[in-house]
Amino acid sequence: MSEIIKVIILSFVEGITEFLPVSSTGHLILVNEFVKLEPEAFSNAFNVIIQLGAICAVIRQYFYKLNPWDLGKISFNTDMKDYEHLTFSNKAKFRFKNYHKPTMRLWIKVVLGFLPAMVLGLLFDDIIDKYLFSPKVVATALIFWGIVIILIEKRKDKNITAEKLGDLTPAQAIKIGFFQCLAMIPGTSRSAATIIGGLMTGASRTVAAEFSFFLAIPTMLGATVLKIFKLGTSFTNSQWLLILLGSILSYLVAEFVIKTFMNFIKSHDFVAFGIYRIIVGILVFIFIH
Repeated sequence: MSEIIKVIILSFVEGITEFLPVSSTGHLILVNEFVKLEPEAFSNAFNVIIQLGAICAVIRQYFYKLNPWDLGKISFNTDMKDYEHLTFSNKAKFRFKNYHKPTMRLWIKVVLGFLPAMVLGLLFDDIIDKYLFSPKVVATALIFWGIVIILIEKRKDKNITAEKLGDLTPAQAIKIGFFQCLAMIPGTSRSAATIIGGLMTGASRTVAAEFSFFLAIPTMLGATVLKIFKLGTSFTNSQWLLILLGSILSYLVAEFVIKTFMNFIKSHDFVAFGIYRIIVGILVFIFIH
């Protein structure tokens, strides 16, 4: 099998699973049992770096919500016609000083949620790569967290305090950030961990999913930078081209998946994903030795 076909398969798996609570890293590890790039160090780095392509899909689709300097959200103290006549530098100064405060508060919450994973990721990245990247660990995590998702969705005492993103408090964001750290165990799923954290702290399904998307931006960017810093100088030009192809494909697939996923959870819960995780985990234990 050619390296390009392997990249296409792996990129589709990444794009489909990155934002679903089923573990993209876990699925990539499992697929790598049958379709694997060589050498192993490059394969592991490829699986992480192409996640950046999927993250770009979030940035594009939610750019309006994420951009605090969007002119459509800023309350102007000056007439729009006066703004249009400002010089480029003065426009830049004006835009820097006049930002949408709710959007900036959202970014503060995202940063707060990112901090726990940043600290623990730097401390344990090498240990995780060495000891936890195995099919058995993935299968165990898939089943365990699949059961957790089902139990959380079936509980009766749901106390939703955040129906909108703006309702999410900094304390909730930090708690979700600690839940995200659980995803350092392959098979757990960063998306699943943060969505579970959101639901447990009182967020609605939509808010939990969207905040999970936004939290992925600094988390995956940080993970990508870390891998490139450690291994990037050892990649050949052809390997960089494979990474570029993988990132583009994962972006295109993620564009479709994000829209489909958000439409799905508007009228469905996450139980189906919990059941899927359990089935896949059992199959892994049966067929992979």
